Amino acid sequence: MVAIDELSSTGMTAQDTRSPAGDIVTGCRVLGSADHGDPVWGHVSRRDQGGRGAWLKAGGRGFDEVAEDDIILIDFEGSPLAGSLSPPFEYPLHTEILRARADVDSVVHCHPPCAIALAASGRPLHAFSNSAGMFAAGVPRFERAVGLINTAELGAAVAECLGSSRALFLVGHGIVTVGSSVATAVMNAVLLERACRLQILATAAGGVTAAMQQPGKRYAHAESDAYLLRSWDYLVRHLHGPGSHGNGSHATASDGSSGD
Repeated sequence: MVAIDELSSTGMTAQDTRSPAGDIVTGCRVLGSADHGDPVWGHVSRRDQGGRGAWLKAGGRGFDEVAEDDIILIDFEGSPLAGSLSPPFEYPLHTEILRARADVDSVVHCHPPCAIALAASGRPLHAFSNSAGMFAAGVPRFERAVGLINTAELGAAVAECLGSSRALFLVGHGIVTVGSSVATAVMNAVLLERACRLQILATAAGGVTAAMQQPGKRYAHAESDAYLLRSWDYLVRHLHGPGSHGNGSHATASDGSSGD
């Protein structure tokens, strides 16, 4: 095993602006600021650009207190390659999704309250807001009565249920979101929780109308990574205090658009 600082700056792509450990720390801090902690459970991972496996948050720390020393590198069988901590029990959730989805570079697993509540209700998520726009095709539900996703078999089953989707309800447990970067995977988690909260409010007010349950192309603008990254930069700036330019690294949307 080697030290993290000997590995974290190698094999990086043009879009990477921080070490994997630093990237994951920022993602965890954003999730902590968005009430996704439970209190120390949940993790964020990033594919190792050298093909060795995954960088991910070890257990025992809340999202809001994670530091680079809490990030480890494991291979696809869970063996530690860098860092001094043990992998979380649910590392197969990350490794099996990364194994199955070549388009995914980051996986988030967390336990946000409104997403857990909506999934337990059995109701599908309806896309009637900008927050839900990227989930208009639906959010699959993993309903096997299991506790932790702590085996390769269970991780592969979760990956199969996720399919090509951005997000998955682990019914009775939490959520999984994925993205082409830590930033997009985290934002999918943040916006999924907001969408679930809005639906719970709408249900309390009488329910979502039939017309709003079929949004068509109303929220097509919300499906791009560039749309997510503008909100990511905002949340990163707030980690550093009002008025800060932060360390988001995505301040200009790649498509040049200015949003809604």
